[in-house]
Amino acid sequence: MFRLDNKVAVITGGASGIGLAISRLFAQQGAIVHIFELNIDQAEREADLINASGGEAYCHQVDVSKQKDVQKAISRITKEQKIDILVNNAGIAHVGTAETTTETDFEKVFNVNVKGVYNCLNAIIPHFKANGKGVILNMASIAATLGLPDRFAYSMSKGAVLTMTLQVARDYLKNNIRCNSISPARVHTPFVDGFIKKNYPGKEAEMFDKLSKTQPIGRMAKPEEIGALAVYLCSDEAAFITGSDYVIDGGFTKLNN
Repeated sequence: MFRLDNKVAVITGGASGIGLAISRLFAQQGAIVHIFELNIDQAEREADLINASGGEAYCHQVDVSKQKDVQKAISRITKEQKIDILVNNAGIAHVGTAETTTETDFEKVFNVNVKGVYNCLNAIIPHFKANGKGVILNMASIAATLGLPDRFAYSMSKGAVLTMTLQVARDYLKNNIRCNSISPARVHTPFVDGFIKKNYPGKEAEMFDKLSKTQPIGRMAKPEEIGALAVYLCSDEAAFITGSDYVIDGGFTKLNN
């Protein structure tokens, strides 16, 4: 079950954190993985490791906030292969309120997290329509539906991702295109370690423990746990699922009293 044999998958931000876990698991399940990544050196290293492990992966230097970048990369792939799956995972975080968030930072978050998703949807949907099918998975967040402290721009962007998911699912039902999203709570990635080191020097272990315990289950998620859910939602076993958001949060949204 949950095999992705010979399915061609585009994964944005697929060389680090959650995206890397998705790339690896998709390849393990038989998918042909195309990693879209701004850092091409990192993407090449990770693609080489996937290929050395018996998978099939390719990398493309893409800035998802630039529509021409996305269009060129999609065009290169579709000249030789039919894309079956798009995972919109690329994103950036930001800490700040409406008052402290600068216009520059707001636009940066919007351009990557919102416009980046739009750019990929805009480029891939005509291809899916021509093929008569397609699967889209967007990475949202619990920040899309909860008020998290000091996450104004980030929450805005993930709220947009959630509503884009619903809209695409509705608009393309007749084209056999499924679109869902995943909303994680805090996931232990290199970004989290870097954030703690930057903002709490000398108190890394203390802050890691504190942030871990904000999830009622007592720890952060592993990237592979998010990746496993992504595999299921993009597999044929999930063919009846569209227009849904899957919360994976260690009880954060329901059990924090």
